[in-house]
Amino acid sequence: MKSKILLIVILFVCVLLRLYKIDNPVGDWHSWRQADTAAVARNFDKFGVDMLRPRYDDLSNISSGLDNPMGWRMVEFPVYQITAYGLKQVFGTWSIEIWLRLVSIAASTGSVLLIYLLGFHMVNKRVGLLSALGFGVLPYSVYYGRVILPEATAVFLALLSIYLLIRIKNTFLAVILSGITGALVLLVKPTAAFIMLPMIYFAWKRFKGFRGIFSIWPYLLTILILTPFMWWRNWITQYPEGIPGNIWLLNGDGIRLRGAWFYWIFGERISKFILGFWGVVPLALGVLSMLSSSKLKPVLWFVAGAAIYLVIFATGNVKHDYYQVMILPALVFTVAVGIEYLIKDKKSFIERSVSYSFTTAILLLSVVLSWHEVRTYYWINNMKMVEVGKIVDELLPKDAKVIAMYGGDTAFLYQTNRQGWPIGFEIEDKIKKGATHYVSLDPLDIEPETLAEKYTTLKEGDGYIIISLTPSK
Repeated sequence: MKSKILLIVILFVCVLLRLYKIDNPVGDWHSWRQADTAAVARNFDKFGVDMLRPRYDDLSNISSGLDNPMGWRMVEFPVYQITAYGLKQVFGTWSIEIWLRLVSIAASTGSVLLIYLLGFHMVNKRVGLLSALGFGVLPYSVYYGRVILPEATAVFLALLSIYLLIRIKNTFLAVILSGITGALVLLVKPTAAFIMLPMIYFAWKRFKGFRGIFSIWPYLLTILILTPFMWWRNWITQYPEGIPGNIWLLNGDGIRLRGAWFYWIFGERISKFILGFWGVVPLALGVLSMLSSSKLKPVLWFVAGAAIYLVIFATGNVKHDYYQVMILPALVFTVAVGIEYLIKDKKSFIERSVSYSFTTAILLLSVVLSWHEVRTYYWINNMKMVEVGKIVDELLPKDAKVIAMYGGDTAFLYQTNRQGWPIGFEIEDKIKKGATHYVSLDPLDIEPETLAEKYTTLKEGDGYIIISLTPSK
């Protein structure tokens, strides 16, 4: 009963923390990636619901190297976006951005519950609670558990797929439900497949080792998981202009396993941002415990999946800190095992007092120091972009195609609520491709100054200019 009450408290705190600044404009950390994700959901309203042909706002060739006049966004299958859009259609009330964040919060909270259940299953109840607590309150996990990205949904589905395979007694039902859920994982975010590496271990145990090779179950499970993903990857090849360049994510700058890679992944991201320095202590103890105990083998599979992922997507993990969302389950399981090592088998009152006090200090320092870094993620670093975007949205026709100058970043374009281009240059060529208006947050720049002489200035204010790309009479 006590563990259930603690779990409920953790879940409540998890939700409460993630509601912080839920109504922020899409202008915080990684706003460009959030804008691209949100645009797909918003455009279901504009162009109709077509999950096979998701569209966003960027018509440029920046992402794929090819002009994208329809704004195809052929990355993840839009399960995340259609869920938020459907909720908005049914319940209304809030903006699509808030609904997208609520879906992320629901998925992240579901992950807390699943992490508890998996930790309980793999080790014990205390490790389950500690793992859930870590995933629920670590500031990095909190922030990425409420942003407009598909990562939180993918993590939840990956953990759910594992749990279904473990816990459902009927083998046929377990394989079908786990397989379907696993298929959704790869459609929502293929990199979440590395979280599912322990399925090999659990499938081996469930299907009784080598005897399972002669049964249909492992093959059916594999087919169910992989077939939809392979179909989707084949389908999107029809729209190459909508597929961003992605090979560079592997090792595009040759950083894999070099000193800079270790510094950024283990120094900056895991040590400082995620674990607030002090969390490295139980993390190291957790790894040592797993290496010395065969009972902890299932947790070691999570760690192995995370390590392989970091090595394979070396450049992606260095360039983008949201890529480390996929290693969070492995980290919190390992830290929980390390804390278990610190506090277990302490018989005397003094031993228990010292170990619990030290553990509490570690956890508090980890959260506080991590928050000192992550708090900046919530900041809107360019509120002018948001304000001018609203002006553009109110002033221009709904079918306008906008050049929203922001150095190739689509966050400003998203604020205008129009499709278009996030960068200037070659304006005449963009006009031929349908551009109707030009917006700049830097009117002192030479390009808007030159355009204002040739075209009609619709509105100019403090730090911005809006130009109609119709020649002045």
